[in-house]
This record gives sequence, structure tokens and C-alpha cells, in this order.
Amino acid sequence: MAARGFPYTDLKDFLAALERAGELRRVSVPVDPTLEISEVVTRTVREGGPALLFERPTRGEMPVAINLFGTEKRMAMALGVESLDEVGARIGELIRPELPVGWSGIREGLGKVMQLKSLPPRKVKTAPCQQVVYRGDDVDLNRLPGLQVWPDDGGIFHNFGLTHTKHPETGKRNLGLYRLQQHSRNTLGMHWQIHKDSTAHHAVAERLGQRLPVAVAIGCDPVVSYAASAPLPSDIDEYLFAGFLSGERVEMVDCLTVPLQVPANAQVVLEGYLEPGERLPEGPFGDHTGFYTPVEPFPVLHIEAMTMQRDPVYHSIVTSKPPQEDHGLGKATERIFQPLLKLLIPDIVDYDLPAAGVFHNCAIVSIRKRYPKHAQKVMNAIWGAHLMSLTKLIVIVDEDCDVHDYNEVAFRAFGNVDYARDLLLTEGPVDHLDHSSYQQFWGGKAGVDATRKLPEEGYSRGWPEEMRMSPEVVSLVDKRWKEYGI
Repeated sequence: MAARGFPYTDLKDFLAALERAGELRRVSVPVDPTLEISEVVTRTVREGGPALLFERPTRGEMPVAINLFGTEKRMAMALGVESLDEVGARIGELIRPELPVGWSGIREGLGKVMQLKSLPPRKVKTAPCQQVVYRGDDVDLNRLPGLQVWPDDGGIFHNFGLTHTKHPETGKRNLGLYRLQQHSRNTLGMHWQIHKDSTAHHAVAERLGQRLPVAVAIGCDPVVSYAASAPLPSDIDEYLFAGFLSGERVEMVDCLTVPLQVPANAQVVLEGYLEPGERLPEGPFGDHTGFYTPVEPFPVLHIEAMTMQRDPVYHSIVTSKPPQEDHGLGKATERIFQPLLKLLIPDIVDYDLPAAGVFHNCAIVSIRKRYPKHAQKVMNAIWGAHLMSLTKLIVIVDEDCDVHDYNEVAFRAFGNVDYARDLLLTEGPVDHLDHSSYQQFWGGKAGVDATRKLPEEGYSRGWPEEMRMSPEVVSLVDKRWKEYGI
């Protein structure tokens, strides 16, 4: 299905679409960005409630838009489809079967999709995001209604800032989504995790003794916002991917003080630089793991210019123990990247990343089992697949198990497993935010083989047949159901 209603001109246009669909509620009373907004949002998310626009935050000079992606329905609206699987299907249709497997295959497959169907960004000379300009001493981050989400957070954070950098030697652009702690009226802490591309850009700049230019865009259109969160290979441009998703070229404008480009229709843009070698304590921060991440030293962004639209809207997100708004973003990634993961690992029938596992702690994978230890082969392939390498628990089930039906998956994992033989333990990299690993950045992982066992795997008892009612009786009862009066 082709994308519907694109492009959303900007964040305000998307909010208007949500409101027309009954998916947005305006909060007209004053609400405090310190803790109060967070509690309101958390309750709303857990009730499956709407996107929210806080029109009168008690800090800052603009309304706060939040919970925009908190349901799969709104995430699909953001990408202009009825179902998130439609985007994955579009990618799957474009991938030729003769492409090689392995990580080079997934990179080549995604590169082919981008080349065939993407539209490169278009540079414009003037932009709404530069209608209002503050420079030097006029820069004041307190104009923004940044949030303190949890009581022990280290202060105010800006949680949906799209961070732009360039590799100092190659000029390759990167767009990432990182939390930003407000240190002062014109400085921010950059929480760049070890596996992120911007971290690599900064490392090169420090090795060369150079400042690293940075631009942060807040309140972008929903497709660009999603693209910033997507786990793309480093050589795939996020704005090319956004062009593929929307079917429209993203308009970009040159920044005023740094050699970078940002989305022309962003609500707010922060321009600045990182000094080589400079670090300040960042955190604590209540993260999507449900726990506070500790204080660590991170680079400091010095802001030289702050530009914005007239009457801008500030976009943020609340992070917490699931369920929370990032469920929608994670599910979009799961569905969109399914064809590419299957290109890399053709054994996979389907997979699910449970929100309770914050999308990298657990993967449930179904396979069409063909030979002994096939499940263990797939486990090791997943642990070698780009950011899937951070997965801590992999549960492999047969193809007749619906990986999205957690009761059915639990039935297989609890009943089909001899944990003396069917459990694979290993070690490897884990997420930067993982608090359970005894050493930061690496720890233990487990794979559970919950498939039917074969005689060649040493299972000599003869695997039993699962009980199923005959189709004739099922059909009979369907026809007579009203007669029973139940």
C-alpha cells in the first residue's frame, strides 16, 4: 500500500492529523514539567490512552507534545500505513533473493532498497526552523519545557532531540536519538552510548584534536523522528531512509553556525560544538530499563545558536519500565526490519521483541526446523547480527508457534525444554544501559531451544503429538454455538 497523506509538513501537521482521528487530547490547565507531566503520561500510556498536548507547562515558553507513538495505531499513522507490517512488506518486495546472506547481505539489501525507492534530501535556502534566532548570550535552554521525569533524575532532560554529527574525516552524516541533560542555560550533556555512530565521530575528532560540530533538532516530523531511532547500518543515511518511508524528499537547511544540515521544518534547533577531552558528570536518569542509570562522564555540548519556528511545539518522551511510549517505536523497528533480518538469517519465519524485554533483552524466534541443533545455529547467527548482538535471551520455537502469542510461547518454553540439554549459555556485548551485567558493556546470554527435538539430537523417546480437535468437530460446534445458549 502506498503511503497515505504524505508528507506531514511538520510536527504540528501530524498533531492536527492525530486530533482529527480522535487520537490527541489537549491539556489546557497548567502542568509542571518536573514529575507531574511524567505521572500524567505514564498513567495515560498504561491505559492505552491518546497522545497529549500540554498547552500550559509551568516551565518554558511552548506547549509539550508527548505520547505521539504510544500505540501501534499511532505509530502506523506516523508512517502513513494501516499496519506496520506494510512497510516491511515494501522492503521485502524490493529485496532480490540472489543477494548474498550475512551482514554484507543485509547491508546490500537495505542499500538496494534505498537506491531503488528512496529520495535524497533536498536543500532549501530558508526554513521555518530559523524564523526566530537566538545567538550568544541570548541562548537560553530554559525557553524549552524540558522534563524531569523521575524524582532522582540528575535534573532537566530533553528526551527527543535528534542529534546530527559528521565523521570528521569522511564527512558521513549521522542522525541519532540520545537523551540530553541540561547543565546550564547553554550547555547539554551528550549521553552517547558506546555502540552508537556519533560516539565514533567524537572519538575521531578527539584523536585529531578538533571540536566536533553538533546540531540537535527537536520536534521534527514523525517519519524523520522514527528514522533517527532506527538501527540502520552506519553507511545508510537516515534521511534517505526517511525519504523511502514517506515517499517524499526531506527538506534540509544549512545551520547558521556549524557546517551541518537539519530538517527545515523542525520546531527547535540547537547548534554548537564539543571541545575535545571535555567531560562532565551526566545522570542519574530513570531509563527505559525501569532503573536509574548511574552518573558517568559524558561530552558537553556548548550551544552557540538556538533557532525555532514562531509558536513552536516542544516534543518529548517519558522513559520508564514498560509499558511506555517507546513500545510503538520498538514495534515499528521489529516489523520494518523483519525482511532484512530474514535476509541475514533465512532460517527465521518470524520474530517478536517483547516490550517487557525493552526490545533487546529478549527475542522470540520461530524457525522451520530442518536438522539437528538448527535452533542453536540460529541463536549464534542472531548474536552476530549488528545490534541484535545485544540480545540477552533468545527463545527458539517451531514455525507453528505464533511468536506474538506470549502464552503459546511460554507453553513451549516451559514444556518443550530439558534445561540440561536445550540451554545454550555464552557471553558477549550487552546494552550500555544494562545494569545486570557484572561488567559494563558485556555479560552472559542464554538461548532456549523450545523446538520439537529430533532423534539425531539424542532424543530417543519419540516426540509426542500435541492434542488438536478434529476440524470437523470444530466446524460443527461453530455452526451450533448459538444453540448451546452459552
